[in-house]
Amino acid sequence: MSTPTTALPVTEQPVTEQSATTPRTMQAIVFDDFGGPEVLVAREIPVPEVRPHDLLVRNASIGVNRADLLHRKGAYGRAYFGDADTMGLEIAGTVVAMGPEVQGFAVGDRVMGIVGGGAYAELSRIDHRMAMPVPAGMDLVAAGAVAEVFVTAHEALFHLARLHAGESVLIHAAAGGVGSAAVQLAHAAGARVFATAGGDKRGAVLGCGADVFIDYRSEDFQAVVAQATQGRGVDVVIDFIGAPYLQRNVRSLADGGRLVSVGLLGGAQGAELPMDVVLYRHLQIFGTVMKSRPPEVKQAMVQRFAQQWLPALAAGVIRPVIDSTFALADAAQAHRRMESGASIGKILLLPEAR
Repeated sequence: MSTPTTALPVTEQPVTEQSATTPRTMQAIVFDDFGGPEVLVAREIPVPEVRPHDLLVRNASIGVNRADLLHRKGAYGRAYFGDADTMGLEIAGTVVAMGPEVQGFAVGDRVMGIVGGGAYAELSRIDHRMAMPVPAGMDLVAAGAVAEVFVTAHEALFHLARLHAGESVLIHAAAGGVGSAAVQLAHAAGARVFATAGGDKRGAVLGCGADVFIDYRSEDFQAVVAQATQGRGVDVVIDFIGAPYLQRNVRSLADGGRLVSVGLLGGAQGAELPMDVVLYRHLQIFGTVMKSRPPEVKQAMVQRFAQQWLPALAAGVIRPVIDSTFALADAAQAHRRMESGASIGKILLLPEAR
């Protein structure tokens, strides 16, 4: 593990399509069988062809996401998510080639964004409508920790839950990648933020802007919310846990409250929904996942975040939270770090220059 450093721009010939200046092969992480982290291996594979709407990006950093762990274990089978059948959803780097229908970007631009597979490699192709410019002055390596978590958090908080200034929100798993992004966005929007995490992560979560920290190991979040709100409850709950928290989440909501389910870390089965509470408090429940959405929906999600929050990112009002970095070839170690539950914020992979 190491501390991220500023990546230097890569000098490439100014091309608008794949050419002789683009390498034919690259290092990537693949797996032949589903299983534990040990199945991940580095291998030379062909560089992807540039399609009409694509940017080809030399990656400076690659975000590790829980969906990658599920992919490795076989949860999606050998699925193809639109850009590559290899692993990885999130990149930041420098454009080295692009298709003829790309608009708004040029070779040499620093970009970050979400890909439909293929991030765990030295180069990735990304539909330009899923890419965002990296703000001037922002570390290019750190930018690899932005897209997936902040876009997901924005979608849950604002597009679905319609959170606004003066409201209150309960955010679970607040030390994780999406959780820490959600805390920052909610705080920046003027909401009162309740956040759950392990007690050893209190300082990091409060540093992201949480107003009330709840140690999920020793405190009942429903009781804390009830006491702190004089029994009213919170306006919004952002949940990553699933079934074990469902009843308490619903009972923690105020009249007209909104619950958004973003993950199922605790499982999907065995919970009962208190329908009387849903009915008489006029509650709304949403589910959201990005990976399986149609391209046009994912593009709209990216653009909604970019339009509202890129200036705040440039100004440092919100920032990526980085736990650790690993060489691309050490992807197995990065997965073990995520599975340990000890990480705070994002884990990044860094391709080695060659």
